[in-house]
Amino acid sequence: MSRFRRKSFSALLTVAAAAGLVAGAAAAPAATAATEASVGKVVGYFTEWGVYDRNYHVKNIETSGSASKLTHINYAFGNVTNGGCAIGDAYADYQKTYDAAGSVDGVADTWDQPLAGSFNQLKKLKAKHPGLKVIWSFGGWTWSGGFGQAAQNPAAFADSCYNLVNDPRWAGVFDGIDIDWEYPNACGLSCDTSGAAAYKNLMAALRAKFGSQLVTSAITADGTDGGKIDAADYAGAAQYVDWYNVMTYDYFGAWAAQGPTAPHSPLSSYDGIPTAGFYSDAAIQKLKGKGVPADKLLLGIGFYGRGWTGVTKDAPGGTATGPAPGKYEQGIEDYKVLKTSCPATGTVAGTAYAKCGGDWWSYDTPSTIAGKVDYARQQGLGGAMFWELSGDTTDGELITAVAK
Repeated sequence: MSRFRRKSFSALLTVAAAAGLVAGAAAAPAATAATEASVGKVVGYFTEWGVYDRNYHVKNIETSGSASKLTHINYAFGNVTNGGCAIGDAYADYQKTYDAAGSVDGVADTWDQPLAGSFNQLKKLKAKHPGLKVIWSFGGWTWSGGFGQAAQNPAAFADSCYNLVNDPRWAGVFDGIDIDWEYPNACGLSCDTSGAAAYKNLMAALRAKFGSQLVTSAITADGTDGGKIDAADYAGAAQYVDWYNVMTYDYFGAWAAQGPTAPHSPLSSYDGIPTAGFYSDAAIQKLKGKGVPADKLLLGIGFYGRGWTGVTKDAPGGTATGPAPGKYEQGIEDYKVLKTSCPATGTVAGTAYAKCGGDWWSYDTPSTIAGKVDYARQQGLGGAMFWELSGDTTDGELITAVAK
């Protein structure tokens, strides 16, 4: 996607793809432990391409106060190609050098040091927060097409990924792997025909190879009958994963250019919802009903909004003429921008919406996130996951609501 070059939840979705749901040092250990004990896991995605136009670096995780509230960072994305795992962006990952002002610990990189880039900064961040774990996420919207070939030889794929994640050049940076396959035995940017068992077989091979290291996966939140949750054996694969990051957002958006306007991350159903089963609770209940343990499910939260323009109706359900303008891509904008450019004017189905001029947006606020966290607790879920860190305010307004 143009804004997030490999963002797993691209606004370049087709309508069919959208149906998949469419991805202080001394105090840190105590803070991380307290976070997990009180609200479960708090997992945030960091995008490798954010260091470019978005100017969001690992140091921003520290200065925003987010590092002490996170239990895990998912580094997105590594590529999936030729049946194995591969580097996504070598320069951003381990070559880019930082001066003292841009470095997590205030120490400048040198030209001859063995490791630089975001990997080295993450290593420094972990040194300041010893309880923090970092997981390397592979695939995403753009690079999920490689999983079909990977599924033909799961053991070889697992070997490749293990060797890359645990490469001696960045030893100590990563604590495991996250698989973001969009979508096994179903359609995303491309269509996969690997079969219903392929996903389970892939995750089994990863667990066998990674042993006690973390193995997690971002999965569809399609709660419809016969939808993407039904297309693969997520229940069978659950025994091999530490948890699932359920992508309970991007249900609706301006890929349906004329509307109807609808919240992209509804927690519950509501009168007039465009597609039955396109809401968070439907997905969570469907997964639990299939036998996935509740504590292996993390509720997904978006740190961004989706919007339309040419809208006259304040409430959801209005017609539109196309996507609302966004800084990096039409139809999508960061929370940190929307909170002032188009403040929330109402709530529906546990999330917020905003009407300003002819533009209509939906996004989560600290208040609606508090409601979603309460829901996660009531359901016995393992915590919450969010996409992605750079969408938050400079003082971590949304992550504070997640971890509170």
